[in-house]
Amino acid sequence: MNPFFAHLFRLRLIQRWNLMRSVMPENVAEHSYHVAVLTHALCTIATEIHGKKVPVERAVTLALFHDVTEVITGDIPGPVKHHNPRILKGFRELESLAADRLCDMVPAELKDCYRPLIRGEEPELYRWVKGADLLDGYLKCLTEISAGNREFIVARDELKERMDRLEMPEIDYFLEHFAPGFTKTLDELSGE
Repeated sequence: MNPFFAHLFRLRLIQRWNLMRSVMPENVAEHSYHVAVLTHALCTIATEIHGKKVPVERAVTLALFHDVTEVITGDIPGPVKHHNPRILKGFRELESLAADRLCDMVPAELKDCYRPLIRGEEPELYRWVKGADLLDGYLKCLTEISAGNREFIVARDELKERMDRLEMPEIDYFLEHFAPGFTKTLDELSGE
């Protein structure tokens, strides 16, 4: 019996935003799906609108696996992780150990396929995943704030600053054309 995929499916048990009061709770499996969809969107915008050549499918695959180590580490809140450089360094070491543990679970004949996914070893593509990851957090904040939850105002502003630092026109395009929908009710989205 190999426990690798059974562990991955436990991502649905890891709650995100665990220090904040949320109107809509979210788990890491849901977040990974959202990041994969947003990675696809950003890469498609890059390809179709900005004429860049981005291997969309590979970037989406990386996105699906981008937080798998959290099945071992749990979701550590950003303010805790980024409180100071020593904490961040320690957390990165913990993530690396968790990635090693997951890689050790993969059967030998599949390791070459899964190691780069678990370890995020493709930095040129991981940039798209990082952009989508931040964008997903930002959209979560918009949704929470629209539901009257002021708890997410500071997080929204911090995530916007971090997205701006990436200097990705694809994120700007998404924010202009798609993000406003995340503040609407179902009736407003349906045009009623």
